[in-house]
Amino acid sequence: GCSVKYSGYFEDSDEPFCTSGNRQFPKLMKLGQDITLWGLEIGLLTMKKGEAARFVFTPKYAYGQWGCEPLIPPDTTVLFEVELLDFLDSAESDSFFELTPERRSLFPLQKVLEVAETERRFGNYLYYKENFKAARDRYKRAFSILGCYPCREAEQAQLNASKLLVLLNLSLIYLKLERPTRALAYGGKALEIDQRNAKALFRCGQACLCMNQYEKSLDFLCRAQQVEPFNQDISNELKKLA
Repeated sequence: GCSVKYSGYFEDSDEPFCTSGNRQFPKLMKLGQDITLWGLEIGLLTMKKGEAARFVFTPKYAYGQWGCEPLIPPDTTVLFEVELLDFLDSAESDSFFELTPERRSLFPLQKVLEVAETERRFGNYLYYKENFKAARDRYKRAFSILGCYPCREAEQAQLNASKLLVLLNLSLIYLKLERPTRALAYGGKALEIDQRNAKALFRCGQACLCMNQYEKSLDFLCRAQQVEPFNQDISNELKKLA
């Protein structure tokens, strides 16, 4: 998936016939699905994150001999100005989810961790775009992969490290969705992996405060402050609680 700003022009025009507009956060689009212009697909695959480029596409690489009436005349050469804002490769992740659970369980741990991290990164991208429900779904997909993997004892620490990151994400996203009970549950699961994790303690404290469970909130926040005594966010939450 890629986040792209673009404008398409006819050769003799200064006004674009299509544009991604002035949206601050363009949506994440998939090559071949949301971006179907052949030349644009090829062009984007040559670009790096943050790069801006200008492409001239002959009809073969744009709208063909028939065009796209009434907007695009037949046999039209077009110019595209493109900026690649972000890029996340989801091809391997998408292929993984198309497999049966039995086939997934045969994958080596490292491959499973890579797929889960891709899903988590997608969740982070959506979180920063404030699309919290879509971010939640990505995080839950990541957790489902990790939760079903039949790892050996020697691999447990590596698996737990990945689980912990996703659980912290889930706890935060449920706070954003104003569902503190779920936030507390995922924060609790994170603490089962690492009982001194300051973020997990902080999330649980926030969730309890939202539910007016003040003594529990104080306990979680004080434990978080013991781990990170100079964390300003924890101090601010304790002030709010007071």
